[in-house]
Amino acid sequence: MTAVDASVSISPLLQALNGRMGPTPVWLMRQAGRYLPEYREVRARAGGFFDLCYNPGLACEVALQPIRRFGLDAAILFSDILVIPDALGQGVRFDEGVGPVLSPLSDGRALAALDADGVERRLAPVFETLERMRGALPPETAVIGFSGAPWTIAVYMLEGRASREFLIAKSWVYGRREEFSRLIALLEEAISRYLIRQVESGAQMLQLFDTWAMVLDDAAFVEWVEKPTARIVARVKARFPRVPVVAFPRGAGASLEGFARRTGVDGISIDTRTPLAWARDRLRPETAVQGNLDPCILRIGGPAMRRAAAAIMAALSGRGRFVFNLGHGILPDTPPDHVAELVRLVRELDTTTERS
Repeated sequence: MTAVDASVSISPLLQALNGRMGPTPVWLMRQAGRYLPEYREVRARAGGFFDLCYNPGLACEVALQPIRRFGLDAAILFSDILVIPDALGQGVRFDEGVGPVLSPLSDGRALAALDADGVERRLAPVFETLERMRGALPPETAVIGFSGAPWTIAVYMLEGRASREFLIAKSWVYGRREEFSRLIALLEEAISRYLIRQVESGAQMLQLFDTWAMVLDDAAFVEWVEKPTARIVARVKARFPRVPVVAFPRGAGASLEGFARRTGVDGISIDTRTPLAWARDRLRPETAVQGNLDPCILRIGGPAMRRAAAAIMAALSGRGRFVFNLGHGILPDTPPDHVAELVRLVRELDTTTERS
């Protein structure tokens, strides 16, 4: 499949990421998920969570559900960032009420047992899901592929689950540099292959999620977030130079200034703590900005949501290079009606925004 050229696409999302003027696109992180009753019905039929991720028919169905309900401008692949360690050969399971649990890497021997050559084979169902999504959507609705970024995936692989202190991962960063470098290099290889195959299968934009970027100091952020991102982007762009890549180094704050220039990403997804004026003045001159409504405000809805959405639109819409989104994913108990109202609100505010 030939990658879509964002410079000629009719997709509002791809136009915005390419810097062209047009309607402000809106999609939402975790827009397919437990807050939708139709998702819960499919999830119950699928069995385990990974069973759903690796079932192309069902994964495609849940990816399309929010498009049918809300008319969003993009459908994001339904999968999980931990399919990468699964494809590398590390044990991954999802425990009810706990979340992902991995068999943590303990030493160089466990690291040496991992193999990037199995990525394309193991993740073939994911690529089929993307093919089905592209075939089912109109050309104006973009298909988004994604992966976790090396640092965040490494955290799960080393800690075995979500962490509060990240002591094991940081002990590798600061005390076992050679082994940690090998792990990051392996992840760069696997993620690059994965993203390239996603584009070949129909993805038109790619997002890299670095959920735990905020826990590293400045020097470690550059070494283990920024540089790996730059190398992955370079590999993807060597094959597909016009496919936009958006990075989400959550909580990175001021470290984001110059990040797009140094990494080659086409957009930066900002979290809820990023000041709008700072993003407008420091980030958007060199890259597209995506964000950043607080998911808790979406859950609350009403006047609070209307005020917050209006503030974001006033600060960032109207000059292109902006994608309306959340600062993180939709919360599971969010009323679907709030999502519908938010999408309507963005459309209404966009029609009254002065364009220049």
